[in-house]
Amino acid sequence: MRCLLAPAGGLLVLLLRGAGALLRRRPCSGPLLLLLGVVVCLFYQTLVVARNRLRPSPQRPDRGRPSEQVLMETRRLIATLDALQKEAQFQVPSQRSSSRCQAVILMGRHPASDTEVQLYQRVLQQMDYEVQLSRYAETSSLLRTRQGGWSLLLCLSSAEASCLRRISFSHLQRHQMVNLLPGLMEAFSDAGGGLCQFYRDSQLTDLPMNPHSCGSTNQKLQLPQESSSRVQAQPSALVAMVNVYVLVTSVTPLTSFLHDICVVTTNQQQRGRTVKHRDFLLQHLGPTVSNQALEQIKKVIGVVLQSAVASANEKRQTFSRCVLCFQLFTFTLLFKRSAQPCGSPGKRQTVDPDITFSSLSDTTFDRQITKDQILEDNAAFLLPPHVARASGKEQKQYSGCSGTFGVCLSEDNVLLLLYFQQQLKSPSAFQLLYPLSSSSSSSAPLHLSDLLIQISSFYQLQTNSSSRADQLTNQQPTVHSTRKASCVDPHLRQIYTKPLLTLNPPFSPQVKEYRAEVTFDTVTVRIRPEPVSPACRVHLDEHRGPRMANYPVGLGNSRVSILVTDDSEPEPVVMTIYTIHVYRESRPSLPMFGDHVMCSFLQDCGLLVQPGRPCGLQPHISSQSPLQTCSSGHISGLFSCCLKHFSHMIKHLLSAPITHFTYQLGRWVVPCLSCFDNRTCDWREVFWQPDNCHYPLVDRPLLQDCMRDRKVLFIGDSTNRGMMYFLMERVNSSLEDWGKAHDMLVYRNLNRGHTQVSYSYYPQFWVEKKQRPTFREALLQLLRRSQPLMNSKLTVLVVGGVQWLNIDHLRTVREVLDRESLSNILVVVKSLGMGFHLPVDGIRSLSLSEIQNLYKENGNIISTAKHHGYEAIDTFSITMGRYKEFLQGRCACHFHEVEKFWSQRSAESSTNNTSRTLNGLSSQSTTMLDTELSPGSSSPTYHVRGPVNQVYSEIFLSRLCPSSRN
Repeated sequence: MRCLLAPAGGLLVLLLRGAGALLRRRPCSGPLLLLLGVVVCLFYQTLVVARNRLRPSPQRPDRGRPSEQVLMETRRLIATLDALQKEAQFQVPSQRSSSRCQAVILMGRHPASDTEVQLYQRVLQQMDYEVQLSRYAETSSLLRTRQGGWSLLLCLSSAEASCLRRISFSHLQRHQMVNLLPGLMEAFSDAGGGLCQFYRDSQLTDLPMNPHSCGSTNQKLQLPQESSSRVQAQPSALVAMVNVYVLVTSVTPLTSFLHDICVVTTNQQQRGRTVKHRDFLLQHLGPTVSNQALEQIKKVIGVVLQSAVASANEKRQTFSRCVLCFQLFTFTLLFKRSAQPCGSPGKRQTVDPDITFSSLSDTTFDRQITKDQILEDNAAFLLPPHVARASGKEQKQYSGCSGTFGVCLSEDNVLLLLYFQQQLKSPSAFQLLYPLSSSSSSSAPLHLSDLLIQISSFYQLQTNSSSRADQLTNQQPTVHSTRKASCVDPHLRQIYTKPLLTLNPPFSPQVKEYRAEVTFDTVTVRIRPEPVSPACRVHLDEHRGPRMANYPVGLGNSRVSILVTDDSEPEPVVMTIYTIHVYRESRPSLPMFGDHVMCSFLQDCGLLVQPGRPCGLQPHISSQSPLQTCSSGHISGLFSCCLKHFSHMIKHLLSAPITHFTYQLGRWVVPCLSCFDNRTCDWREVFWQPDNCHYPLVDRPLLQDCMRDRKVLFIGDSTNRGMMYFLMERVNSSLEDWGKAHDMLVYRNLNRGHTQVSYSYYPQFWVEKKQRPTFREALLQLLRRSQPLMNSKLTVLVVGGVQWLNIDHLRTVREVLDRESLSNILVVVKSLGMGFHLPVDGIRSLSLSEIQNLYKENGNIISTAKHHGYEAIDTFSITMGRYKEFLQGRCACHFHEVEKFWSQRSAESSTNNTSRTLNGLSSQSTTMLDTELSPGSSSPTYHVRGPVNQVYSEIFLSRLCPSSRN
């Protein structure tokens, strides 16, 4: 071994000539800077002098500031470290190995789609890692081989126990990193009923922490409650509970860093909020005291960590250690400050060997966003982009240290020095917590910890110089601009959803389009995108849309657009658009091939609209009496004769015994293996059946004949419009025109020009209330646009909507028709329907009691319609039991949607399905998307789909065309 001796009084640094050769051997590219075989040898007497110079002398006026000689020596050391770093960075690409570093993520119970798992995957892949996902250490192929081929092991919270069982931390190779520090975990364990292990063992009573501070059984710090009495009360003292996040990167010697974000909960604001330490302290303590408070935070945490490390070192059975292991800890600090100008933060704290954010809101994703931000900062801070690793032969050749009076650093210590220096000089959200530049040294020969202090002091001086320069610059008069910062990087950092969506492909800021599937029972998804740059804004669906929203997910396909905008201009400018296509599965069905029973239901147990009536599946009781055709005026019913592919069951679907009249006269019927388990039912064959009659399905020839020379006028919202388009498709055998009209429409070419349909949207909710047309005005306008009209059944008026209709509207209908001499026309009332029952942002959401009141109002509407001699279709009872089967739309009230076809063959096939059965239409379709233009195709055709809409629309047609027509 050869030492290069510096001049007397200088810092002596030993550099092996083979260091450059070692740097050029790089078998994988990854986050660890491994410079094995490099030994820094420090001559004893010289370093004692240097160490003494590091200590502040009481006679010196610039106390605490190192001398110029020490600074010069420190610069030489740092220059040497920089040179070694650069050798690793500027290797010839042809000399690098093509193999990639292996990273293992043990997920435990976390799903692969979890944002934490995806975040680690994305960051590691960007650093050219080959990432393997596994549940536990026992199931990982890389960990089972024991060959040490992996470089990084990340054990998520639910996999920590597996890591501690499987991984031998004392036998790890120098280049291997694990995100656990077993010694500190044991010291902070809750052995003794929540008491920190090291606290109990050391018997230290002056530690600045709560006696019960560790583990899951700890006694958490509690904020005092505000007094309810405000009479002559003094302003309450600020009491704040602050969670700070500490990254420990080495145990021996101790090195740790403090993240600049903390989570604050106060007695004045019980919900936690994320804020930077300096901003919080500056706001409550002022500029002078805030700096002192931050230093005190570092000191008290440092004291606790030192005590824990001392306890861990006492129990170590071996001197081997994981050089590059690390772990994030949560320290909970309790601050107390009176309303007086003076005050200081308190000293009580608790420790959690994990990162916790329990005080942050989970519904707004603040908890997950803060966690991901700290984890991403942690990964970027710990994983520098360059690696150099020597072979085993070289490790042996350059290992060891000789000399009686010299203090030599081992290969592990050199690696730690390089790593520490890399972390200090890289911009990061982490700031040095320990060792502090003011930390004292013992009178023993200079150790590695003294070198760490020396390096940290050097970079602290640089930071202070930069801060003073910034202050001088800020004192110069400047013209402040109110202009917002521009969005330079218009990408998303992450898309947060609840429940968690498995995006395909996995999320990446560069990928703009995703697909996801959810189960039938998932009816809402909460979405919050988070931009990379705080200068960018995100809006859902439109320029002024919210940044976070609860979305209803209808059956089939739904689409969510995420707009990343630049709001620095008066009008937002869309920079990037992300799209998520969500497919919601239909209700799972079990095909019936053998024995089965018939079950029926009125309402779902998840929404008890009628508390006194049974919910869920019940055995369907039928009698032997033949079903009669429902007479005019019967409220609602269904078509048992229309079930062609299910005709063998019709014999068993007879009417139930007639009971006292109520407007609820129907129920849903479905074949099942058991009425006690809805998973055994064939939900493709579910149909609606009245209790004492049935409606025959109107064949197309009869429908076309009965609609000849008739005019049908619709007034209502989009649910009424769905019935209109269903009628047009059934009469014409195809639908060639469609639009989400919110005004007046007139179709004169139906049924080969023999039928006219007109439509008026009501209510026009987007118009200001004072300028909004009344129902009377809208009805009169519709009647006049549809002239000439005959005062007979050849004129049909269809009135209805989701939930705006009431008995006053029916009185208005009667008054207007009488005044217009149209009292003999056929009036069909579509009653209320299910909708607005989900908690969706931006629109009203009904409570259960409000829905129950709607059911009562629905009964009043039907009774009033019957009193006036109108036909009524009880759409509320039909939609009530299948309220989860809504299709697209934020109101969750649409049970129909219109599909576009560019293939005439597909359109004809779909149209034929319409006349087949009431329940034969599946919510799944083989239709092509609007963008899939087939070569040579002409104008598109459309198809109205939705089995629930089909039920009440066919009832409507049967009322238009009974067996005999006057």
